[in-house]
Order: sequence, then structure tokens, then C-alpha cells
Amino acid sequence: MTEHGHTQPEVEARINAPPGRGFLRDMIYGGIDGSITTFAIVAGVAGAGLSPFVIVALGLANVLADGFSMAAGNYAATKSELDDMRRLRRIEERHLRDHPEGERREIVEILRQKGLSGKVLEAAADAILENPDASVQLMLEGEYGLAGVDPHPMRAALATFGAFLVAGMIPLMPFVLGLGDAFVLSAVATAGVFFLIGALKSRWTITPWWRSGLETLAIGGVAAALAFAVGSLFHP
Repeated sequence: MTEHGHTQPEVEARINAPPGRGFLRDMIYGGIDGSITTFAIVAGVAGAGLSPFVIVALGLANVLADGFSMAAGNYAATKSELDDMRRLRRIEERHLRDHPEGERREIVEILRQKGLSGKVLEAAADAILENPDASVQLMLEGEYGLAGVDPHPMRAALATFGAFLVAGMIPLMPFVLGLGDAFVLSAVATAGVFFLIGALKSRWTITPWWRSGLETLAIGGVAAALAFAVGSLFHP
């Protein structure tokens, strides 16, 4: 976790503009899938003994088509999540207007679970109810478990596509450049990408960087080995 200051201006700025979930999930998702699926094609085609031209053609098609497909799917999923949050927000706004006593009970229960009690609990509930936006947001978090920051569908899609494109091109570069032992170089470069993605991911987790890197490397290695084995079955 990144350390942050605790002066009053720093606290106000951080609390008033929370970052939300960010795009780490989208970038890791796109990067891992881009490198795995592209190298799987490289391994499968190489296992079948086909030409480097076929490998490049199929690999580029995968990077563009599958990358766009993943980005579109992430956009649709994130937008559905956003639409659901908006739907629930409207429901709570209507309930707050039509059933104020029932909504007050919900707020009291949410605050009770946060450790408030007695007169402090009642006073806090009354104070929050004076602000409809704060009341609705508290119920979205406490009743539905929703975050206080809305997701951004287009940014999520672009993060996924960008990571997929960058990571997916790396297994192809030895073939595009016409290097000798292109498949070996592709395998080494892809393994490096797997490990690097895992190591970077550890910055936002409590897992040591080397363990996170090895876990991601193992996942990608299994997928690549399966693809190469299947491709070998069609080797003439």
C-alpha cells in the first residue's frame, strides 16, 4: 500500500476524491490473457510445424480481434454494473421519500454495525437523514455492499485493450523480426512477461513479488504447454 499523509488538508483531499477500484484488475486481466492466448497460438502453430508467416498472421488476428472482444466484454460488464448501481440508487431515493421511517431504521442498523450506540447512534442517524445524498450512499454501501465510486466502462475497456495489445505482441516479436530460434525466444520473452505481470501485481498485495511472479508464470506456462501439446498432435 502507498503511504499517505494525515494532515487535515491531505485527509480532506483523499476522502473527498476516493480513487475507487482503479484499473489494476482490468490491466492485469488484459495483460495475462493477451500473453497467454497469443503464445498459445504461437505454441500450437509451432507445434504443428507451420511456417512463421502463419504464426504472425494468426497471432496478429488474435491480438486485435480477441483484444477488442475482451475490451468490449469488459465495457459491457462494467456498464451493467454501473447501470445496476444507478437503479439501486433510484430505488433508495424513492424509499427515502416514501418510507422515511423504514429508511431511518436501516440507517440506524448500519450505524449500529459500525459500532455506534445510544444517543450518539440516534444523533448520527438524524444528522445523516438531513442529507439525502449521504443517506442514499450509506444505504448503498451498507445494504448492498456497493463502493462509493462509480466505475468507468470506457476507461476499463481501454485499460484492458491496451494491456492485451502490449502483452500480446511480445510473443510475436521474434517472428515479426525474423530472428533465429524464434520460438525459443518467444517462449523466454513470454515467460518474462508472465513473471513481470505477477511481480508488478504484488505491489498491491501482501504476497512477495517473487511468489506472485512465479504463480503467474506457472499459470501461463501450463496454458502454453497444453497449446503446444495439442499442436504437436497435428504435426505432419
